[in-house]
Amino acid sequence: MSEKPILTARGLVKRYGRVTALDRADFDLNHGEILAVIGDNGAGKSSLIKAISGAVTPDEGEIELDGQKVAFKSPMEARAAGIETVYQNLALSPALSIADNMFLGREIRKPGFMGQWLRMLDRPAMEKRAREKLSELGLMTIQNIGQAVETLSGGQRQGVSVARAAAFGSKVIIMDEPTAALGVKESRRVLELILDVRRRGVPIVLISHNMPHVFEVADRIHIHRLGRRLCVVDPKQISMSDAVALMTGAKKPPEDALAA
Repeated sequence: MSEKPILTARGLVKRYGRVTALDRADFDLNHGEILAVIGDNGAGKSSLIKAISGAVTPDEGEIELDGQKVAFKSPMEARAAGIETVYQNLALSPALSIADNMFLGREIRKPGFMGQWLRMLDRPAMEKRAREKLSELGLMTIQNIGQAVETLSGGQRQGVSVARAAAFGSKVIIMDEPTAALGVKESRRVLELILDVRRRGVPIVLISHNMPHVFEVADRIHIHRLGRRLCVVDPKQISMSDAVALMTGAKKPPEDALAA
């Protein structure tokens, strides 16, 4: 694991009128790790993730990706820099095919005149790459790459979202409550997908309220409270009940947890 984190944030501040959503928040994501971000409702988790993924612009503070300062004005800019986000609502177009969803906003056009001037899509190339990515992640239960996303189960849809992120998220993947709307079996598959992606060396930020899932897959846990990072803990060194107590303010963090 590299000494320097791949993604850092220092002193992030975000205000909405009189409400301070981020209060000098810090953040560190190391290479090749799964970092879970947990916190009570209203703790500022969403604002932190939105600031990192370009969905909101912080009022103060700075963000570095791979040692370079970045200031994303939109999620598209963050995506172009290699930060992919899998949102809780999946952000898929139900009527479009799996391949079309995989390449939404990044369509491959036919070479030469047909693509450049007539803007024609190279569907065989898109379908081939989409099938490759789904196969890499073990999603071969999806037989027809041309079928509409609305015909898929919840777990399969989540799989398409994860595969899309893995295909294009060259540096960081952020996952917002990826198992929230899924049953036990489908949640298990998504957790396996997360571990598969991590094995490929891509670091993951996992936002989740599901403590058993967090403790199962996370390498470190960032606990967010009152708009800032309270501490970072090792799930092997702390119990779930202690994590909840830290999150809610019932317990103070151990001295060494801030540097974990």
